[in-house]
Amino acid sequence: MKSLRWLSILLLGCILLGCSRGGTSRLFLRYDPAKDFPALQEKIGINLAVPPFKDERVDKLYIGFLAPLTGGYTYYKSEPFPLEKAIQDSLLDVLSPRNIKTVPVPGWNGQPDSLKELEADSILMVEIKKFWIEGNASVLGTDIKAAMSLLIRLGVKKEGKVFTRSIDLERKMKDIRLTPGLAEKILNQMLTEIFDGYFSNPY
Repeated sequence: MKSLRWLSILLLGCILLGCSRGGTSRLFLRYDPAKDFPALQEKIGINLAVPPFKDERVDKLYIGFLAPLTGGYTYYKSEPFPLEKAIQDSLLDVLSPRNIKTVPVPGWNGQPDSLKELEADSILMVEIKKFWIEGNASVLGTDIKAAMSLLIRLGVKKEGKVFTRSIDLERKMKDIRLTPGLAEKILNQMLTEIFDGYFSNPY
C-alpha cells in the first residue's frame, strides 16, 4: 500500500514537473478557417498562381521544444515536413472548396512588372520569418511562448500591383505541461487568426 502511494506521488510529480525522456514529436499543422470570405474571389479572382513558399528561418528543422525540469528536451517538427509545405498545403486545401483554382508555378520575383505575363488572376507567396513554440518547465508549471512572423505577397493582375503585408503574432501562457497536442492546438489557432484576418481583407 505504501509503495503504491509513493508510486502515485512519483507519477504525479513527473506530470507536474515535465519529466521526459526527450526525443522528437511531429505536430500536424492545419489552417482551419473560423469564418467565410464572401469577397475573396472578387478580390483575387478564380485562378490563383502559387509559387513554393519560403522558409527564411535560420533553423529549418524544428518548430519548437519542451524543456522539462528533468530529462531530455522534446523537439517539435511540422507535419507535413518541411514547414513551408505544411503551410502551403493547408492553404490550398482551404482555397479549393471556395471555387478558387490554385495553379502551381516554379517561382516569382515579387515585382509588379511580372504580373503582365501572369496567366492567372493573382499570385500568392508566403515567406516564413518566424515560427516557433517553446515550453520551459518549472516547479510552478510550464511557461509557454509561441511566435509567428509571416510576410505575405499578393500580386493582383487587374490592379497591376503587389500588396505586401507583414504579420506578427505572439502568445504567452502557463500550463501544467506543453504536450504535443497542446503545442499543435496553439500553433493551429495562431494560423487561423493570421489567415482569417488576411483573407477577410487581402488588400
